[in-house]
Amino acid sequence: RGACSLVRFENLHEVRRLCHWGPIIALSVIAICSTMAIIDSVIWYWPLDTTAGSINFLMLLNWTVLILYNYFNAMFVGPGYIPLGWKPENPKDTQFLQYCRICQGYKAPRSHHCRKCNRCVMKMDHHCPWINNCCGHLNHAYFTSFLLLAPLGCSHAAFIFVMTMYTQLYERISFGWSTVKIDMSAVRQFQPLMPFSVPAFAATLFALGLALGTTIAVGMLFFIQMKVILRNKTSIESWIEEKAKDRIQHYQTGEEFVFPYDLGSRWLNFKHVFTLSGTPRGNGLEWPVHSKCHQYTLTIEQLKQKADKRVRSVQYQAVEDYNGACCPLNKGFRTFFRTPCTEEPRIPLSKGETVLATRGTKWWMYGDKIVSEEEMRGKIIFQLFLPCKLNSFQIELTCLNRLTSQRCSMNAALFIFSVAYLLVFLIEIGLFLSINVKTKTNYINLYIKISNSE
Repeated sequence: RGACSLVRFENLHEVRRLCHWGPIIALSVIAICSTMAIIDSVIWYWPLDTTAGSINFLMLLNWTVLILYNYFNAMFVGPGYIPLGWKPENPKDTQFLQYCRICQGYKAPRSHHCRKCNRCVMKMDHHCPWINNCCGHLNHAYFTSFLLLAPLGCSHAAFIFVMTMYTQLYERISFGWSTVKIDMSAVRQFQPLMPFSVPAFAATLFALGLALGTTIAVGMLFFIQMKVILRNKTSIESWIEEKAKDRIQHYQTGEEFVFPYDLGSRWLNFKHVFTLSGTPRGNGLEWPVHSKCHQYTLTIEQLKQKADKRVRSVQYQAVEDYNGACCPLNKGFRTFFRTPCTEEPRIPLSKGETVLATRGTKWWMYGDKIVSEEEMRGKIIFQLFLPCKLNSFQIELTCLNRLTSQRCSMNAALFIFSVAYLLVFLIEIGLFLSINVKTKTNYINLYIKISNSE
């Protein structure tokens, strides 16, 4: 699958990517903000009256088209996948690579297996639920462009919402000694083409909350992505580099780890991802590297970290059955509310089964289920989350509270979006409903009354 100038489908099954909560929410936010911004533009600044109004309207349409174009390209072009059963040209190089049991081939440099896509992804950054696809080699530029354009478009829409409410309410507000009255039935001096009624006012406030929340949350993700792109890294590789430094410091090996794919210049790193044709440089299998490194510098470091993880891992035995529920009600109140904020599946366990935990928190752990050779032949074992109530004794793990950077980024963005939208929503409630403030001092009692008088 290659990048293209227009959105195309490899097959009709790609359309199924839209049937997921991530794209449904993302496209709903885009549709609400765009639709309300177009309606409010007609109310506030009729585009046919002045040149500025026409420019404002065309810019709004331009944001919508560019956002959807990059969004759908990021979703349907895809990250690019390592061919099934792939092997390096030189058989001796296989000793430097990890073998993927699911794809039945070796993982090329910078590639990682995605459990959601069920394939090894070229230059995998993370699996993004908002596009229901991985962000990787072929769609990294489209995805980052979407992260840039969405806050810009939402900022423009938020400005239109604010100006529309200001211009429409300015002549309808009357101030008294202790009251502020908004009369939506008052006749304005200049009547807009479309009436600005109470439902339009409420819809504009709702769209404003979505626009501001999206601007903050998606804007943060854009800066995180640009930070790794300017260093020619991915979120996963940043984590690998951090673990490499920890490993060297822990064992005092005296090694010097040099990240192999940093080309030495931010501009060169930028051009390696963003090109005029839209197709990134390279074939996704081989990469230009630092003069002190070679093609397998990072993969060798990954093998060392895998070996170190096996040494540090702790074996547990289950003392209770667990059905694999995301939020188990029968494992305790704290386990229920401390469930990891990720789409990673949970592993069902039966009493007496053994797991090998590599990292975790006080309430959940991450690791492998140990199975017999007979079971190994019939199925593939994944790394999954499981509740910590496994054995009767406590063992301290060395890798507590460490999750991948893309999970932390997604959770932080969701948290900031929720907080920002909640604050705006509370302000909306205060503006839309009647508020009586009573104090013992001489402060003015303020209430907002919306009436539809004759």
